Amino acid sequence: MLKTIRAPLLAVLSALAMSAQGVPGFPPPPPNAAGGPPSSGRTADQQRLDSLDRKVDTLYWYLRMADIADVDEVEYTSLPPAREPNPTAQGAGNPVVVHALTFIPKKLDRTKKHPLVVFAHGGVHSNTGSNYVHIFREMVERGWTVITPDYRGSTGYGASLYNQIDYGGREVDDVDKGREWMLERYSFLDPTRVAMIGWSHGGLITLLNIFERPKNYVVAYAGVPVSDLVARMGYKSESYRAIFSARNHIGKSADEDVKEYLRRSPVTHVEKLQTPLLVHTTTNDEDVNVLEVQRLIAALKAAGKKFEYKIYENAPGGHVFNRLDTKLARDSREEIWKFLERYLK
Repeated sequence: MLKTIRAPLLAVLSALAMSAQGVPGFPPPPPNAAGGPPSSGRTADQQRLDSLDRKVDTLYWYLRMADIADVDEVEYTSLPPAREPNPTAQGAGNPVVVHALTFIPKKLDRTKKHPLVVFAHGGVHSNTGSNYVHIFREMVERGWTVITPDYRGSTGYGASLYNQIDYGGREVDDVDKGREWMLERYSFLDPTRVAMIGWSHGGLITLLNIFERPKNYVVAYAGVPVSDLVARMGYKSESYRAIFSARNHIGKSADEDVKEYLRRSPVTHVEKLQTPLLVHTTTNDEDVNVLEVQRLIAALKAAGKKFEYKIYENAPGGHVFNRLDTKLARDSREEIWKFLERYLK
């Protein structure tokens, strides 16, 4: 019943979003002064549709998880914006408010201590979509409490949060603040048994968090992680590079500020690794080219770090190969869960 209601609704939303720019009264916004994409990247109408889609998708999370988890929407504060358009304006310098979904197993004995998993979603601009429901069910069924923050730059919360994007910067802090909030809020969570996981851009956030905050996480998993932004800018299209050089983002291209792109790249910080780490990738990844992850693996080895990794050969599904609901994906995730369990027990 739920699918029959949700599918047409999302189809209508998608059609509206696609047609909005072609409807009189909804012209695309002008490019920014640097010649990159628009300052927000989204029209006001598209932002409203993003917000509505997020609300629908959040409802779907409740409906699909309610039988095994107590689901909640929470808000907490993180660091101030990385860029202030008007530093003297009222409210300038205020902390950014981060939205998150939390999942606590219904059968959890709250008189005892339990592990926490922090999930970092992927995408340059995205959120934790309900296409991850089957993965979250697997985690909750193992008795793990999970928080997934929609950090600055995420979609569905309006232009302000969208434009606060700080790729490889304060978004990393936003996700760790979710860990901090959960430990403050729930006394049954064990601060010595916290894991972080993420795929793609979420893998980058995971890596940067454990490199900078090794005492906060007892174990981590990074799937097909963005690892080297300089290399990435080299093999991606001009339109993709323009997202990063836009004034509301890094503000310069990689050739204009290579040090800044390296600063935001996990491969630059491998010598800091102390946390047990598992990395997965596949040779046919159409998004994060395997060369990025290979460079990460090589750098970790050169730094003498102990970690585990697996490079799949042409895994069906490419970039999302072990996030699907196929046998290969389930088997691969079983490797992840067993790895995490070594340390979360």
